[in-house]
Amino acid sequence: MSQLVLTPEKSHNDVEAARFIAAERRRHKLNAGFRYFLLAAVGLVMLYPLIWLIGASFKTNAEIFTSPGFIPRNPTAQGYIDGWRTSTPYTFATFFWNTFLIIAPKVIFTVISCTAVAYGFARFDFPGKKILFATLIGTLLLPNVVTRIPQYLLFRDLGWLDSFLPLWVPSAFAGDAFFVFMLIQFLRAIPRDMEEAARVDGANTWQTLIFIVVPLLTPALLSVALFQFMWTMNDFLGPLIYISSVDKYPVSLALKLSIDTTEAFEWNRILAMSVLALAPSLVVFFLAQKYFIEGISSGGVKG
Repeated sequence: MSQLVLTPEKSHNDVEAARFIAAERRRHKLNAGFRYFLLAAVGLVMLYPLIWLIGASFKTNAEIFTSPGFIPRNPTAQGYIDGWRTSTPYTFATFFWNTFLIIAPKVIFTVISCTAVAYGFARFDFPGKKILFATLIGTLLLPNVVTRIPQYLLFRDLGWLDSFLPLWVPSAFAGDAFFVFMLIQFLRAIPRDMEEAARVDGANTWQTLIFIVVPLLTPALLSVALFQFMWTMNDFLGPLIYISSVDKYPVSLALKLSIDTTEAFEWNRILAMSVLALAPSLVVFFLAQKYFIEGISSGGVKG
């Protein structure tokens, strides 16, 4: 029966190979540790203002200016209590409800209208398609400030001032060209096989769009809804121009009410309400983060 005999040369090579593998593993761990450390440091720098904001909301007004750290020495929720009541007859519950009344229709209208327009551009050929698409892309380069005065005059003549209609109606007609372009790019990466099979089975255009295309567009549609949610939640200029009644103010305008014209206002109230105003966007983003990233990455790939 033969036995395996290890020569000195072969044994030396095995030892060298083992050392090389161990060195590679150490180098890989060091590189990974450095990358994680760098990412953690950059993430901390970016998140520190938010962390400080949350900590400062539990401080007294005097401690905010005397303590640079984010951990309060004597935590108190008085800023949340006083800030929620506001200096008006309305609490922040009213302003949050008004924000919801603006966001919900705007997100729904944006998703529906942009999907329909993007499907038309991506799947159909019609006279003037290239000109209309070029015009659509051209509006992306047009600053919003340029259209503020014409829109205001139009909505004033329609009698829509001091209502939510000026904030809703443009979204119902695919007024956000960026979302239309993003959905078009996403549709171009989707094969038409399933749509053609549905047409053969007798489905019309709307049935194909609703039952075949929309399920495939779910990641992109969630990205559109998330973008619109955050942009509308943070919109200050739009409500400021069109809404004049305090009882219709969204959160973005209500925060301005907490700032008096004097220097004696309480910053802890403003910071506390700012934390509450940021909370919905943060919660929605982290819940839909997977679909958001998938929609953005897939939308940039042309099939």
